[in-house]
Amino acid sequence: MRRGFANVLPPLLLGLAFLGAWELYVDLQGVDPLLLPAPHAMFAEMWNNAGLLWSNFTITAKEVVFGLALALLGGFAMAVAIHMWTPMRRAIYPHTVGSQAIPIAVIAAPLCFWWGFGIFPKLVVIALICFFPVVVTTVDGLAAVDPDQLKLLRTLDASRWQAFRFGELPAALPAALSGARIALAVGVIGAFIAETSTPTTGPYAGLGREITSDLTALQTSRAYAATAVLFVFAISCFYALTIAERKLSPWANQPRGEIR
Repeated sequence: MRRGFANVLPPLLLGLAFLGAWELYVDLQGVDPLLLPAPHAMFAEMWNNAGLLWSNFTITAKEVVFGLALALLGGFAMAVAIHMWTPMRRAIYPHTVGSQAIPIAVIAAPLCFWWGFGIFPKLVVIALICFFPVVVTTVDGLAAVDPDQLKLLRTLDASRWQAFRFGELPAALPAALSGARIALAVGVIGAFIAETSTPTTGPYAGLGREITSDLTALQTSRAYAATAVLFVFAISCFYALTIAERKLSPWANQPRGEIR
């Protein structure tokens, strides 16, 4: 309990100090609230528009979760294919790197033409943004398996699948989960890009669309409130995935040479 409190206290104090400095700067400098609202105005918008923000947040959260799941499945499968077959690595890896330079606005229209104006085009955009760190970290994790362990498995007449299952996969899992944490950090901004790049129908279109609409309507305080919700959501998801990583791959956090 004390250890958890000690871990939470420093970032909490830093955040409060930042908000205090922000409040003082806006008040003392007389900054136009349309340009930079004070924190108290932002929190007031959170309170007064809690229903609106929550409705948009649930849409964005669903997009992030499903988009990340798509990226994890696709990225892990691609990483395994790249690791298993050298020709595949030579053929696909350069295109995987290049895919990160594709402007989302270029592919938004075709995605909507193929799959309509629902959630799926947004999931594809988020997955495209998120899958690269999963691929890279998983490929590195698969390649980092202890060669002596693979030799031992071959000595025991293990098949290629068994060597992968009992040797390479456990070694790659912590790296893949690390890639997932990185992907999650960019997945939230990926949801914002997806929501603002693809047309959306319905009264609630996600926090990304809400932020851009509020900025256009000069509702800057509400736009900052929605941004703060995204900020807290990204942090919460990151640490939730960190806890999941400790549960799914406890051997990764075990000191080298220690046996439990």
